Amino acid sequence: MDSASDDVSDTVRHQGLNIGLMRLFLGCEVCRVPGLRDTRLGYTRFVAQGGDWGAIVTDLMAVHAPPELLGMHTNMAGVVPAEVSITLARNVLGAGGPPPSGLSAEEQSTYEQLNFFYTKGIGYGIEMITQPQTLYGLADSPVGLAAWMINHDAASYADIADAVAGHPVGNLTRDEVLDNLTFYWLTNTGISSARLYWENTFDFFGVKGVKIPAAVSVFPKEIYKAPRSWAERAYSNLIYFNELDAGCHFAAWQEPALFTAELRAAFRSLR
Repeated sequence: MDSASDDVSDTVRHQGLNIGLMRLFLGCEVCRVPGLRDTRLGYTRFVAQGGDWGAIVTDLMAVHAPPELLGMHTNMAGVVPAEVSITLARNVLGAGGPPPSGLSAEEQSTYEQLNFFYTKGIGYGIEMITQPQTLYGLADSPVGLAAWMINHDAASYADIADAVAGHPVGNLTRDEVLDNLTFYWLTNTGISSARLYWENTFDFFGVKGVKIPAAVSVFPKEIYKAPRSWAERAYSNLIYFNELDAGCHFAAWQEPALFTAELRAAFRSLR
């Protein structure tokens, strides 16, 4: 990020070679991996950052709180209260019940975003959670793989469609999209990456119980905009919270400059 910090990255869902890392994560032991790795590389202190599945990994690392881990940052905050998660899960099955009582206007808006995703956009996730090995078309057809990957969530799909049509959105261009798809196709990891959903035992967006210093960046076209009220309850030591004007679920991919600036601001007090 700057001359005084290094970026050491682990890929989780992109490569079949990392299936071992996935299982460590799903056993809530992934937090041990960075400590071992960073000791070998000469680091005695580090911070963790994640979005998408990386957000869940980062939260669980922070729950374990190895002494080398100074703090964490997430751009997909795990803040959804348990009673909200239960209601949303019931709605997936067609219950269609009302939201929990006592939500503020901002929390109600977030609930509606989540309810839209759970009832209209999570079908791909349910398939991977229940029957990932039936997705053989991902290994058989590059068009099938592209269709599956591009249609992630409504806002990201719209941005990706614009980029592919020749209208870049931030850093997101047609070549960026094709590069990402090609990476999965050439490594034949479309199906193996789906197994992470099947093996997961944690609430995707739920509270994990993080106690160490935590920072949250809210990008406007994320699947849901985490309310500050929920963030303060989910992260008892919240040191940074910011809402941005641009960016989607794949913030680091689409808005790398904004994303990097957020990390610098979030971790400044831990330097």
